Amino acid sequence: MDLTNLLVEIRDRILYITINRESKLNALNKLTLAELHDVITQSFHDDAVGGIIITGAGPKAFVAGADISEFSDFNSDEARELAREGQTKVFDVIQNSEKPIIAAINGFALGGGLELAMACHIRVASSTAKMGLPEVSLGLIPGYGGTQRLSQLIGRGRALEMILTADMIKADEAYRTGLVNHVVEEDKLIPKAEEILKKIMSRSPFAIGSAIRAVNAAFIEGENGFEAEITEFSNCFGSDDFKEGVSAFLEKRPAEFKGK
Repeated sequence: MDLTNLLVEIRDRILYITINRESKLNALNKLTLAELHDVITQSFHDDAVGGIIITGAGPKAFVAGADISEFSDFNSDEARELAREGQTKVFDVIQNSEKPIIAAINGFALGGGLELAMACHIRVASSTAKMGLPEVSLGLIPGYGGTQRLSQLIGRGRALEMILTADMIKADEAYRTGLVNHVVEEDKLIPKAEEILKKIMSRSPFAIGSAIRAVNAAFIEGENGFEAEITEFSNCFGSDDFKEGVSAFLEKRPAEFKGK
């Protein structure tokens, strides 16, 4: 696949996606979003990929927002389509991925950049990272799920304060509020993300997918999360991974899961 704005590499079953627009602080434009959609959805069918790490090129930014120049003259209908397409083709795809996706936040994660990180299952930030949703300072609000996911992660009051003031917060504050899972020094960022992902990938892929679906069900309107959990729990009993996991436990050996 020919890519313009992403660097992609697979090592040890980890797909590394680096958003490579360093001169633009890795801002998300239409092409970048389209490439993210293609790379991530194709990875779902690639047995060589067990999990994904997303980061930004260079030391300054994970993603410093959306590329404003692309939509500065949009009308309401065009803006609605922009937001809907981005949410359904990229951000929701990431959130609903059955393969774990970790955001390695290496600098500014602002606007669409923070929304991208929040769509990932786990967030690891460097100690120098700064995060925020500054859209109201442009006469906008977040359009890629930011109002919803930030509220889910840190609570309604804190989310409203961040969104309405447009203030940035530092990594330690993001950790304290639950916005990120871990904060590490810059040179430890990718190794920490790898450590977490490799541990997850050592577990049953079938069960990992079931767990992600069950957790996500809690935030789907009209969905009963408890019923979703019961369904996913029971489905695991019909999997080869369950049989292998139980056999390995009883035989006191490492399990060899196949994701089936």
